[in-house]
Order: sequence, then structure tokens, then C-alpha cells
Amino acid sequence: MSEKIEKLADLTKSLIKTIGEDPNREGLVKTPQRVAKAWTHFSQGYNSKLESVINGAIFNEDCTDMVVVRDIEFFSMCEHHMIPFFGRAHIAYIPNGKIVGLSKIARVVDVFAKRLQVQERLTCQIRDCIQEVLNPLGVAVVIEAKHLCMMMRGVQKQNSVTTTSAFTGEFENKATRDEFINLINAKLS
Repeated sequence: MSEKIEKLADLTKSLIKTIGEDPNREGLVKTPQRVAKAWTHFSQGYNSKLESVINGAIFNEDCTDMVVVRDIEFFSMCEHHMIPFFGRAHIAYIPNGKIVGLSKIARVVDVFAKRLQVQERLTCQIRDCIQEVLNPLGVAVVIEAKHLCMMMRGVQKQNSVTTTSAFTGEFENKATRDEFINLINAKLS
């Protein structure tokens, strides 16, 4: 067992005791190790290098039409309560001589989502990364998410959805932004 897993397991065992449970109860004996492995997965974005995520999948292409990848499912952990939030990211860019493999866009979402986050920062980090990597004519990111910290505690609003957006370049133009919004709202299938 790695040192990181061992430390996380010890912290989890202490948490179980602190809330008044018995970590030696049959159903909880292996929980510290399971939680430690889960948190290693939830936080793997800290160990991801964008170069290895993109992995050379940038191609020269004489295309200037909008590229949209919508409904990218993600989950993240709210940095304020360490409770999940989850939803869909919609991303577009307008190429400027270069395109990227489509799966790499979803991987960029995961790199930033698998960290302690707030949705506002997540939206901007995705936008800024794509802008930096491709230098396109513009980038648009819209994220819709449900936050368990709002659903399970505090105001306990089960149907609330938070939407954030971030734009650069051509997407700051209302007509281009509206085209993107229409495409992500369209039922094309």
C-alpha cells in the first residue's frame, strides 16, 4: 500500500471514530482503504500533466468553422465542503490553423474537474487551457452542474442547477456566442 493511501486510510479511520462509529464493525473494516483509493481517483487531476493528456494530438487543419463538443459528463469535489458536484460541460472553439483530437477536450475537463474545485474556476481553467494549447480564434465553455452541498445540506434545494460560462475571442461577439448556445441547446439526434 502506498504512503498516500495509507495516510488517507488512517484519516478516514479517525473520521469514522470521530463521528461516533466503530471502524472495526464488519461493514466498516475495509472502508478506510476504499475511501483512500476513491480519494486518490477523485484528486488525480493534481498529478495530470496537460502535455501527456493532449499527447501530441494537435493537427494542422485549414478550418475556421466552430467545433462543438457538448454534454461532456464530469464530476468534481466542492472545495468548500468536499462533497461532489456533477454535470455537463459544453465546449467550443474556432480553429486558427490547428485542431485537437476530440477526446482530448473531454480529457481536459477531467484534468481540472478531478481536483478540489469551484464551478466558476473550473469553467475558466478549461477555457484558458484550450486557448493556450490551440491558440484558436475563440473558446466557449458552458458548464451546468448540480451541487450536493446545496442538495444535501444548507438550503437543501434538490432541483437547483448552476450554470457558468466563459468566452474568449470570437465568442465575445454576440452572434457567435448565440450560435454556440443554440447548438448546445439543439436536439440534433
